[in-house]
Amino acid sequence: MSGLGKTYWPEIISTLRSIIPIYNRVNRVISLGKDADYRRMCLNKQLRFGDRILDAGSGFGNMSKLARIEMNGNIEVILYDPIIEMLQVGRSLDDKSDLSIELSSGVFEYLPFRNNIFDAVLCGYSLRDAIHLKDAIAEFHRILKPNGRLLIVDLGKPDQIFLDALVRIYLKYVLGFLAFAVAGSNGLGFRALYGTYKRWPKNSELRKLLEAEFSEVKFRKYMMGGAVIIAAIK
Repeated sequence: MSGLGKTYWPEIISTLRSIIPIYNRVNRVISLGKDADYRRMCLNKQLRFGDRILDAGSGFGNMSKLARIEMNGNIEVILYDPIIEMLQVGRSLDDKSDLSIELSSGVFEYLPFRNNIFDAVLCGYSLRDAIHLKDAIAEFHRILKPNGRLLIVDLGKPDQIFLDALVRIYLKYVLGFLAFAVAGSNGLGFRALYGTYKRWPKNSELRKLLEAEFSEVKFRKYMMGGAVIIAAIK
């Protein structure tokens, strides 16, 4: 089963907790400046005024902040993340958080929400951290309304051996150098991305997992397939 598994997942969560102070700064650099651009592209024309949105694996709420800007604040947002400290930092960074967002903590595989209540679920660089990917996708499908959208931006894993090798080299070697240059030894925690990549399905396999649950899947690849933007429609 695709996903980090119950053994490796706690290690990744611990690593993410340790890099909270430098997360945004380093993420910007190791994504070659594309992290926010890809989030905006993922959201573009996918949301409607008044939508109820779950920002799944929200971290600081970077994805939903862009969504609120696009919708002029006319959406309802719940930040959902397994790391409570991430949620607390996200709230402290948002001047209007007490008025416009709710916080909830838990894992993707057991969402504490009723069926058919969200218009959209956002996964900004977070879906690959699922414990069991198939179960997480099924849960997102369950809580979405009919015609609801699962919007994903994440690492891609090219099907082509050569391109996969290039992405692996970047994540295993170049990424660590960049993270160290930006944040010193603290930045080396970002090398854990390589471990999540190894457990991440190839792009074609991820598409099949989504198509097993959703009626329509729009799958776009960037950076030679090393980045993906996906809209899955219930």
